[in-house]
Amino acid sequence: MSDLPPSYAVLIPALDCAATIGDVVRGCREHVSVVLVVDDGSSDATAEEARSAGAEVCSHGENLGKGAALLSGLRYLAERGFSHAVSLDGDGQHLPSEIPKLVAESTSHPGALIAGSREIESAVAVINRFGNEFANVWVWIATGRDLGDTQCGQRVYPIAPTLALAPVGRRFEFETEILIRGVRAGMEIRSVPVRVYYPPPELRRSHYDKLWDTVRIVDMVVGLMLRLR
Repeated sequence: MSDLPPSYAVLIPALDCAATIGDVVRGCREHVSVVLVVDDGSSDATAEEARSAGAEVCSHGENLGKGAALLSGLRYLAERGFSHAVSLDGDGQHLPSEIPKLVAESTSHPGALIAGSREIESAVAVINRFGNEFANVWVWIATGRDLGDTQCGQRVYPIAPTLALAPVGRRFEFETEILIRGVRAGMEIRSVPVRVYYPPPELRRSHYDKLWDTVRIVDMVVGLMLRLR
């Protein structure tokens, strides 16, 4: 079942993904033995579908945010003795088949955070490109470095070093914050191109609020730049 090091586990933050989470978990389990789904207050059968597909599930009693779900998962896996967490979303956008590529880079650079860089091919993805580029520029301003696709959630986190960064973001700003804090702490950030799947617009369901989540990201970046956080 697993062709990856036993110290690696998959971590999936999930909210109302009952229609897709089963296939995502099964795809991941072709590459890794342990898949952890953090159900972030779903109102559907996300937890049940994840368990049926072979995942371990931790559940938040209410929606706390993607960052909070990632933190819960990282802490849980740390307690289990895992060294690295491969993160991807539960909506099917991130392809489990890309996991070995990310982990290969991670095993060569075990202290680094490996960030997926989405290969933008579909018209649907281009619609969101402005928002991604906007965030990328803010991260460049904060770090002085071009870190590529800063908004891709398919990554490999070295668990202990990531938790040591003491992130405070609990929603989508978490992933941006980790990159900035990581650079400042001397953590190596490496980028790996990954393929992604964008379903037709009528089938897409995003929990990203284009106004408020963007405001949170900018607020986080500015706060870090001013050393307020």
